[in-house]
Amino acid sequence: MINLTDSAVSAIKGAMASSMHPTGGLRILVEAGGCNGFKYKMGLAEVPTLGDTVIECGGLKVFVDSKSHEHLIGTTIDFVLAPDSSGFIFQNPNVAASCSCGKSFS
Repeated sequence: MINLTDSAVSAIKGAMASSMHPTGGLRILVEAGGCNGFKYKMGLAEVPTLGDTVIECGGLKVFVDSKSHEHLIGTTIDFVLAPDSSGFIFQNPNVAASCSCGKSFS
């Protein structure tokens, strides 16, 4: 299960409302890359693709492919506004190690 904080839901709904393209939900991926093995990728999507898990969070649909899903079980996604770095924060209990920049994990 993936959880979104109220702040994350609000930020995503704002992005969906201002999108020039039809959006049905948020796609979250875990890809190979970064300096520690894996990295997160997020984007708005119109519909789920074949094999996606569709999760309802705060009135939003979240689309996760089967390979990414195993890396994201139990993850909470927050959105923070800070003077030095604003953005989405992944609190993932499956992470064994992460790099100093916080953008990749293993």
